[in-house]
Amino acid sequence: MARRSRRINLPAPYLKRVWLDAERIADRKAYPFCLPFFEDDFELRFDRAVTIIVGENGTGKSTLLEGIAALAGYDEAGGGKGYRPVDHSRALEKMGGSLSDALKAAWLPKLTNGWFFRAESFFSVARYLDEAALDDIGGPPPPDFLSHSHGEGFLRFFEERCDRQGIFIFDEPESALSPSRQVEFLKLLDRMDRSGICQVIMATHSPMLMALPNARLLRLTRGGLEPASLEETDHLRIWREFCADPEGFVAEALRGDNGDI
Repeated sequence: MARRSRRINLPAPYLKRVWLDAERIADRKAYPFCLPFFEDDFELRFDRAVTIIVGENGTGKSTLLEGIAALAGYDEAGGGKGYRPVDHSRALEKMGGSLSDALKAAWLPKLTNGWFFRAESFFSVARYLDEAALDDIGGPPPPDFLSHSHGEGFLRFFEERCDRQGIFIFDEPESALSPSRQVEFLKLLDRMDRSGICQVIMATHSPMLMALPNARLLRLTRGGLEPASLEETDHLRIWREFCADPEGFVAEALRGDNGDI
């Protein structure tokens, strides 16, 4: 019988700080240490239950989350403590493990319950859990047991877990969700925040998810991580411009006049 984790009577966040230990870096020119935000001393503090990181593709958001997930004891390809069901054929492309070897963390207290969500590996994780549940049932599955869409399965999976104490890391969860499902996930995030027992660290391109009340919003640029408001993000600016005039926005973009997009 699996041993039930002891509940900790302290509120989130549990992971207080991560920082880069220069003495643990063998080669500064190697990836991911060559990323611009690692050039100087890197430190990331968590002072709220929910931290949201935004930034352009290629800035290193996913790699940073992989490193934090590895520190928390999760598989850097996605999953939770004790689950390693995903395909590791791309393991050489993932650098979270090498990053975590050079990171130090301050916990109060150390907590490794929860889940690391990666959109690209969620289907294999969900399939693994479904098959494990079928083994427990010992008979035919109930109706629609395996018929949930990716988005439905995502929401169902985390709705069942959001009342459990833990640290949850999401890498671009909106990629699994339609706009209406993003609204449902926003409610789920708010529920996790209000519970006081969940710490969430999330990277996203969705202005809707960035707007979560009480979350700490950080923008990752070449200069590093800096606090930002929703209104200061390019994501919201571009979204507003599109919503104000969809046809005009698309026409201008296709003409190549919007070089900053």
